[in-house]
Amino acid sequence: MSAVYVFLFLLAFVVVGVAVWFNAKRRKDLSSWAAAKGWSFASTRIRHFDDEHGEFPCLRRGHSRYAYNVSKGTEGGRTVVAFDYHYATGSGKHRHDYRFSGVLLGSHVLLKPLYIRPENFFDKVSEFFGVDDIDFESAAFSRAFHVKGPDKRWAYDVIHQRTMAFLLSMPVFSIQFGRRSVLVWQNRKLSPQLFDQAIAVAAGVLDRLPNYVLRQQEGVT
Repeated sequence: MSAVYVFLFLLAFVVVGVAVWFNAKRRKDLSSWAAAKGWSFASTRIRHFDDEHGEFPCLRRGHSRYAYNVSKGTEGGRTVVAFDYHYATGSGKHRHDYRFSGVLLGSHVLLKPLYIRPENFFDKVSEFFGVDDIDFESAAFSRAFHVKGPDKRWAYDVIHQRTMAFLLSMPVFSIQFGRRSVLVWQNRKLSPQLFDQAIAVAAGVLDRLPNYVLRQQEGVT
């Protein structure tokens, strides 16, 4: 029995050691990525991040919430915050910890709520029972993405043919509009390359806002 305990102890030691090594490597990779862009980088936990960006529900999940490995800078004249995020559900032996990565890209005009995410099996079931999302002319886009928002006109203004073609050509992310920024994320940790893709997705959507939408929103306070 003692040999079993020794084996389990050594196994736990190895697992912890590997996790520490991967976390250190990730911090180094993200720090180098940020430095190459001239951005700041901080690996420390930011526990008020959800208060600063509380309009995004994915940042209000569970408890023990904090951002870490946070890079800040500008790209294309817009502010960028790239981050890893942690939250937990349950407690004790029923506690589960979750981590994912996201990017916040600032907008030059005020935005309206809009949520674009990958379509999943449960969406198909919901459609069967009459709970539907916003559909678009592109069948390929409607199959790939689930779109929700209180203003359908705004959704159609934002997601026109060029934007649909653009999103279908990019890696699939969840996208949500806040009032002054767009959040793009996946439910996993992103590599520096995928952070770049997430920034490109957010910028691509904003860059494709029609001129009449920009004129309308520039006058909104």
